[in-house]
This record gives sequence, C-alpha cells and structure tokens, in this order.
Amino acid sequence: MTTPQHTATTAEFAGRTAIVTGAARGIGAETVRLLHERGARIVAVDRRQEVAELPGRFPGVSPLVGDITDEATAQRAVDAAVDAFGGLDILVNNAGRPLNKPLTRTTARDWDDVMAVNVRGAFLFAREAFRAMRERGGGAIVSTGSYVCTVGLPEGAAYSASKGALAQLTKVLAVEGGPVGIRANVVAAGVVETDFLDTFRSDSREYLASFADAQPLGRVARPEEIAEVLCFLASPRSSFVTGAVVAADGGFTAI
Repeated sequence: MTTPQHTATTAEFAGRTAIVTGAARGIGAETVRLLHERGARIVAVDRRQEVAELPGRFPGVSPLVGDITDEATAQRAVDAAVDAFGGLDILVNNAGRPLNKPLTRTTARDWDDVMAVNVRGAFLFAREAFRAMRERGGGAIVSTGSYVCTVGLPEGAAYSASKGALAQLTKVLAVEGGPVGIRANVVAAGVVETDFLDTFRSDSREYLASFADAQPLGRVARPEEIAEVLCFLASPRSSFVTGAVVAADGGFTAI
C-alpha cells in the first residue's frame, strides 16, 4: 500500500482559506506571507491597526482589526472567511501575550489578561472554526505554543500555565476533531527574534544571547522558521499528524 507524497509548492494551499491571528507582526506576518505565497486566501486578524496594511504587501488578504478575546471577533473572522471565500480550512492561533514577573508580584489581573489572550482567544477561534470546518468536511487548527508548556520558566507562572493549557486544549481538539476530519497541533516554539521578546522583559537582548548559548543549535529562531512549521502542520504534508506538541526550540528541551 502506498501513501500520498506531498511537497511544499507555490500552489500548496490553492483553493484553501485560512485565518491567522496575531497577524500584523513577527511570526504571524511571516505565516501570512508563506500561506499567501503558496496560494491561500487569508483573513488576517490583529488588535493592531497595522494589520490593515497587509493587503498592500499581500494582495487579496482580508484584514480584520479586533480583540481575539471577544467572542464577536472570532465569529466575525469565521463569517468573513465563509462569506468571502466559501468556507474555512485552516486556523492559525498565533496571537499571544507575554508576562515576565515573579510569582509573588503577579496580580490576579496579570493572570487573567494572559489567560484571556493565550487560552480564551485560542478557544473562541477554535470553537468557531470547528463549526465551519465540520461543514467543510475537515480542516487544520495550528497554534503557536512555547517550550514552557513542558519546562518551568522562572518568573513565568501565568505565561507558562497559559501555554500548558493551550497544549491540552489542542489535544482535546484533536480527539473531538478526528472523526470529522479536523486535525489540531501546537508548535512549542523556543525563543524567537521578534519584538514580542522586547515586551516580555527589559533585558531582552541579553536574555536572547543567553538562550542562543544554551541551545544545541547555538542560536535563537527567526520568525519565518516557526512560521514554516506552522504551515507544515496546516498542510496535507502532515495529514497523519494530530494532537501533537511539536518542538521547534533549537533543541533546548532535549538537554
């Protein structure tokens, strides 16, 4: 018995529709670029107004400015994909919020804010996407997680807990989605060279260098490297992969 062979091509996502959250910058913008280059039709979601600039770089991308923690935003995004493109095939839950504080200085508000973006937002978009994908006969949900879902991060109680919750949510999505053709996976990304890190801690450049030295590959990731893994998991090339936490951390968690 032979299995289908798939390779990345410029038409890999032709005829497929994707939603990408946190699309304005960094990993999200790189994911939009790769999906667009490979033929996808995209609804790009971000709370930043600069998401509206994406169609100038990637013609045909449909921008949506909104708060992903709001149910209405998730519904609007899925409705936009269905109304404009006839359905939804791919969801990339990329939006995230960092927090770097000692446990005793982490407030309840800090905790709630991080959980709202990193878990609630992912849940809302996955729930709405699930409904549309089920009607489509299947789809792929891919989320940007973190290596901290498997190791403890000092001064990262809320952030680590949120990424652990995202990994478990992904497994439930895979179990419930399998019978209707929906796959779900999460990329446990390592430290990435983006402005996200600058909002995480004041000594971000020194922090970056310390991780480069600590990883077997001897450097941190570029945004496009994580975006490439997200696109692989959204593609037919990963057709038998679901419920997985895929490490893309330069070997950090292998030590």
